[in-house]
Amino acid sequence: MARPVVLTVADLRRGWEQHRAEVVFDCATAGPRHHAFAGPLLREVVAAALPRFDPARRKERARFLLAVSGGDGHHALLSWAEIDADFGDAPVLLATRTDDRDLDGDGPQLVVPSDRCGARYVSAVTGIWIGPPRLAGALPSEA
Repeated sequence: MARPVVLTVADLRRGWEQHRAEVVFDCATAGPRHHAFAGPLLREVVAAALPRFDPARRKERARFLLAVSGGDGHHALLSWAEIDADFGDAPVLLATRTDDRDLDGDGPQLVVPSDRCGARYVSAVTGIWIGPPRLAGALPSEA
């Protein structure tokens, strides 16, 4: 990113519009569980950090990935095209609230409302990496 930033839950709450997502986790082991989340859209927060691509070039944007890390060691991977309004337009959140409870003490949570089971939900987000994929043989490796 051209401008790496460190944000608190309070920063995320006051710096961006808060969107609400009602989700149902339908996992095989626990059955359906209903939750409500609120927070800014991931794409809006990340765009403010100026990812290293030309936002006017769709094909360039479409090749970027986002890797989200959590405080418990959990990770999730998304594509920029998945969250980009010109492509998948998925309303992925960096939640600041869950079930009407503020997450100030816990840290923000990645919320992917379209996921049935919630495996890409990441609690206590500690970092978000954005960049192109490193495909074996297709791109030069870094030394």
